[in-house]
Amino acid sequence: MPEPKPLDGRVALVTGASRGLGRAAAVRLAAAGAHVVLLARTVGGLEETDDAARAAGGLATLCPLDLTAPGDLERAVAALGARFGRLDILASCAAALGTLGPAHQTADNVWQRVLDTNLTAALRLIRASDPLLRRAPAGRAVFVSGYPAARAYWGAYAASKAGLEALVLAWAAETARTALRVNLVDPGPMGTRLRAAAFPGEDPADLPSPDRPADLILSLTSPDCTAHGQVLGP
Repeated sequence: MPEPKPLDGRVALVTGASRGLGRAAAVRLAAAGAHVVLLARTVGGLEETDDAARAAGGLATLCPLDLTAPGDLERAVAALGARFGRLDILASCAAALGTLGPAHQTADNVWQRVLDTNLTAALRLIRASDPLLRRAPAGRAVFVSGYPAARAYWGAYAASKAGLEALVLAWAAETARTALRVNLVDPGPMGTRLRAAAFPGEDPADLPSPDRPADLILSLTSPDCTAHGQVLGP
């Protein structure tokens, strides 16, 4: 018989799973034994993550959708609940950078897209997944934070991530007396597509890979994890 894995039998939902930190976290969760539901807009990227998860000995289900589409996220989480009866792990890794520029020149559509992806979708995730996470014996939720506070031209992105931290820490305070553990991860600079869009002059090869923050996400989803309401870095 194969040796048991630390997350055997657990169900994990990972957003932003088509690339970057979302993909790295999803593969680690799958390799640790979790059945990982991969959520992102890009089908091709999800299929690549699925291939990597299976190569690591894991199992995944693809869920292609836009987090910002009204009702789609709620229906997906409801379907997950109907299939599995609970949700053990939520790893929220999706993010939108928007267009960097002066605050006074920020277009409404850019502002809305960034907030819808980075903040409003997080609220909808919390609202939809909270009952399922509470059904799990050791529910774990991790959100990816990190923003350049007071950096010029980052107004929309920084505002959305600051709001995310406030929202998630409020939820953590509300769940402190439950078995659910809620935390944030600040991954720092990584060689990802979002980072390349923000700093096109950098060589991604000179930056850390998403592996270390993905390892941190994995540790925070362990049933033995006691951290709660914290913002942690790799």
